[in-house]
Amino acid sequence: MAAVDRLAALERGENEPSRPVLIKMAQHYRRPLLAFYLAEPPPRGDRGADFRRLSVPRLAETDALIDALVRNVRSRQGMVRAVLETEDEAVPLQFVGSLSLSSSPGDAMEGLRLVLGHDLTTREYYAQRSPEDAFALLRSRVEAAGVFVILKGDMGSYQSAIDVDVFRGFAIADSVAPFVVINDNDSIPAWSFTLLHEVVHLLLGQTGISGTAHPGTESERFCNNIAAEWMLPAETLHRVEIDRDVTVQQQRISEFVRPRNLSHTMVAYRLLRAGRLDQQTFEQLRMVFREQWQNARNRRRVRAREMVGGPNYYVVRRHRVGQALLRLTSRMLGSDALSITKAARILDTKPVQVDKLLQRASTT
Repeated sequence: MAAVDRLAALERGENEPSRPVLIKMAQHYRRPLLAFYLAEPPPRGDRGADFRRLSVPRLAETDALIDALVRNVRSRQGMVRAVLETEDEAVPLQFVGSLSLSSSPGDAMEGLRLVLGHDLTTREYYAQRSPEDAFALLRSRVEAAGVFVILKGDMGSYQSAIDVDVFRGFAIADSVAPFVVINDNDSIPAWSFTLLHEVVHLLLGQTGISGTAHPGTESERFCNNIAAEWMLPAETLHRVEIDRDVTVQQQRISEFVRPRNLSHTMVAYRLLRAGRLDQQTFEQLRMVFREQWQNARNRRRVRAREMVGGPNYYVVRRHRVGQALLRLTSRMLGSDALSITKAARILDTKPVQVDKLLQRASTT
C-alpha cells in the first residue's frame, strides 16, 4: 500500500497508528504527542485579536504554522508568568493597557517614551552603527521596562518559515509577563518598527497578531502611526524630497534611510500618510523595496551556506531568545525555581543545551 493510501486509511479510522508512527506525526504536524490521544481535537491556538488585512491568499498550511507559533509562545509566556508569581516577582506593569484608541497622539507618544526611557532619542537611534545595533538598542530598552522580546519566524527550520506578508509581529498584553514576538524573516530595519508597533499594542492592552503593509484595523493604523512618528518625526520627514518618477523616488528614499537605520517601506508609508505620496506610488515603491530585500536576503543565505560550519547555534539562539528570558531563566535555575526541562521549554531549546546556552549568555 502506498504511503498516501496508508495515511488516508488512518484518517478514515480504518487502521490504528503505532506509537512510532504517532511520534513521527507529532513531529511533522508540530503537535504534542498527547494531542493524538485526546478524545477530541485540541482547540486552536488563541491568537487574540487578528489585526491583519491580508494582501495574499490565506493558506491552511500557513494558518497552521501561525497557530503552532502562537501555541509555542503562549506556553512559554504562561510558564514565565507562573514562575514570576511563584517567586513573588509578579509586579504589574502600569503601562500595559494605559492607552485607548481615543488617546491623543501626544499621550500615545508619551506612553511609548515611558517604555523606552525619556532619555532615548530618535537621534541616538540614528547614530547606531548598523540596523542590528539600532534594533539591539530599542530591544534593550523595551526589555528593561519588563517586556520579553523574542525573534521567531518559523517552527525550527527554514521549511516552516512564515512569510512576512501574513505575519510580522505578535503581542501578549499581560501586565506581569508581556511578550512581543517579531518575525525575523523580515528585514532588520523593519524589526525595529515592528517592535515599537507591538509595544503600542501593549500600551493599548491588546493581545493579537499583526502583519502586512496594509493596516486593516483602526488599531493597526494607530500603532503604525505612533511607531512611525517616533522613528521618523514629522520635522525629519520633510527632508525627504519627492519626485513623480518612481525610480528617482526609490533612490531618494534609499539615500535617506541608509544613515538612519530605517525601513524603506516605513518611510514610504509615512510619506503616504502625510499626503506626499499617492496610494499607487506607495504600492509601487513597496513592491520595489520588497524585491530588493528578498534579493539581499537570498545573497546573505548563499554566503551563510558557504561559510565553514555556518553560524554558531548558541549565538543565533541567544539572539532570538533575548537577554530578558536568558537572565530570568538563569536566575530561576539558580534558585531551583525551574527545572532544566521547563527552562528548555521557556528558551525553546533542548534540555541538554540549556547549560551551554546560559553559559554563553553570561560570558558575552
